[in-house]
Amino acid sequence: MITAGIIGSTGYTGIELTRLLHRHPQVELLHTGSRSFAGRPYADEIGSFRGQSDNICRDASIEETAQDCDVVFLALPHGIASKQLTETILQQSCIIDLGADYRLKSREEYEQWYGVEHGSPRLLKQAVYGLPELISRKAISSTNLIANPGCYTTCSILSTAPLVKAGVCDPPIIIDAKSGVSGAGRKASQGLLYGEVNESLKAYKLKSHRHTPEIEQALTEVSGSKVKVQFTPHLVPMNRGILTTAYIYPSAEASAQITSERIRQLYQEMYREEHFIRLLPEGNFPETRWVRGSNFIDIGLSYDERTGLILVVGAIDNLMKGAAGQAVQNMNIRFGFDEATGLEEIPLFP
Repeated sequence: MITAGIIGSTGYTGIELTRLLHRHPQVELLHTGSRSFAGRPYADEIGSFRGQSDNICRDASIEETAQDCDVVFLALPHGIASKQLTETILQQSCIIDLGADYRLKSREEYEQWYGVEHGSPRLLKQAVYGLPELISRKAISSTNLIANPGCYTTCSILSTAPLVKAGVCDPPIIIDAKSGVSGAGRKASQGLLYGEVNESLKAYKLKSHRHTPEIEQALTEVSGSKVKVQFTPHLVPMNRGILTTAYIYPSAEASAQITSERIRQLYQEMYREEHFIRLLPEGNFPETRWVRGSNFIDIGLSYDERTGLILVVGAIDNLMKGAAGQAVQNMNIRFGFDEATGLEEIPLFP
């Protein structure tokens, strides 16, 4: 049994983390941190926990929480964790950062894309990017600083990595991504009001979305050479879910050997042992409703012989495999639990 704390427990991701950790058989959730609701019963603010939780919201620092807990989850906006995290804290507790502060290896790239100064660049080398299906589980199990990947990035990377690894892609990879509004967080914002989002669909942050360098960094590591993506996100009027469609031209060297069967073989070889990756049968394609509330990613494949394009569709729940679920998966690996512990729920429907 381990003890856990959450900083930022009343945001969408923090609430999902609280839900998962409360029913995890190997975890005692000691701290539900919230500056906005400090001193109030958690269940009074998040009504779904009535009768389930007696936690009181605390305005405790990362350092204070780490003194009591084996693992601390940081569900914070970018720019906060890097200014508070220290070597001393990392000696006391495992930190799983669900924000962006330790995902990029380059301080300069982080500051360019996020527009804030990084507060602890010396810790960037210690951070392990926590995408278990792609990164060494041994590395995750032996670190006290895990950078939990972003939601768009998780879906984009996992749905294209086998092709990138096989070296069959001609750059750039074009990724069309759509997300539910919970991906933007729980803060008040005019652009997220019901009347602004409902009955509408919009692209945003073309050429400048902050997940772009994260996707490129991970895929470059898989490839061994620089990978570029054209990433375009869209906001969809639904609560949860991400759907990505990747358009990939095979390289000249690979195009003569590309068939639907060969593409599927690449995915089966790479993901055969991965519990949370579901490769759909030929002719079937992912829908966000079939992964809602789960830690699965569904992937569908198609090769268009007419255009020569490889099409890859991926779907995740942005609050689960795209955030809280993946953080718990990383925690399980780090502390030697079965990777799927606490994450075995069948997706919700409808």
